[in-house]
Amino acid sequence: MKLAFFDTKPYDKPSFDRYAKAAGIKVKYFEAKLNEDTVELAKGHDAVCVFVNDTVNAAVIDRLVALGIRIVALRCAGFNNVDVKYAFGKVHVLRVPAYSPYAVAEHTMALLLTSIRRIHKAYIRTRDFNFSLVGMTGFDLHGKTVGVVGTGKIGRSFINICLGFGMQVLAYDKYPANDLAEREGVRYVTLDELFEKSDIISLHCPLTEETYHLIDNETIERCKRGVVILNTSRGALVDAEALLSGIKSRKIGAACLDVYEEEADLFFEDFSGHILEDDTLARLISMPNVIVTSHQAFLTEDALDNIAETTVENIVSFTEKGECPNEVCFRGGVAEDCKNGKCFG
Repeated sequence: MKLAFFDTKPYDKPSFDRYAKAAGIKVKYFEAKLNEDTVELAKGHDAVCVFVNDTVNAAVIDRLVALGIRIVALRCAGFNNVDVKYAFGKVHVLRVPAYSPYAVAEHTMALLLTSIRRIHKAYIRTRDFNFSLVGMTGFDLHGKTVGVVGTGKIGRSFINICLGFGMQVLAYDKYPANDLAEREGVRYVTLDELFEKSDIISLHCPLTEETYHLIDNETIERCKRGVVILNTSRGALVDAEALLSGIKSRKIGAACLDVYEEEADLFFEDFSGHILEDDTLARLISMPNVIVTSHQAFLTEDALDNIAETTVENIVSFTEKGECPNEVCFRGGVAEDCKNGKCFG
């Protein structure tokens, strides 16, 4: 088995080298992202491994099929960068549904605490021996209401952390979990109520047609004045222009972003010696009440190990058995994990 590995970063290699070697998989690492211009690099391989900012559209899928490649192994949970409808019946799309929900949930809370307690500003001040506390006033999380959109594994992990701080949780999910609804301090509500009553809103849902620009001008108008927006899920859940307007109008008190809707050509790369051409992102970063990290919520040693292990297991399972429970199926107009072991013949 030969695997073409796209969008490679130094931290990817140790775990994948270890698991791939044990499974007898030969990996060729490419720094380039997979797209229509780079797909030819996959020639001579049996499968490709891609990440969140690789492009697996119809043109790429057609070329992969022409090259004899039938496996697209995602080393992530989300698959909005894959045209799964077009892929159905052509290539098998395997994903990592859960690697470390704690990594993402903990990073979300780290962003929130950093923002509201001005940790980032204090760090810079004290490095200059400035020990003034002027402008450093924050607020308690205890007793505040947090709205959590999406109560999958990551959302639930974040809810557990919030409950530990003594917060009240308003939750929304298209498919509510009964056991979570029964927990003290947690209440499932409509999106409208969540927006209207939350002091803090944290997004942990997938990006779909329904959730695209979930946070927009209309949504922001329904929120409390001073609301804190957290997004460690997918960038396009938030309309960046609307977010910027909400911050400038003081409707949004703070924003913590680990993802950005136009991140594909920016995140994971070093542009420190260049002028940033994305004006919206540049303005967001310039705001004193905005914290941006570059899609690093997943980046822990535990998560990297789990991602590599599951990705390799997915490839081995499909290669040896012709099926994989983590295959993304597209049946009846809905993308979901494979239910019967085989998505197509």
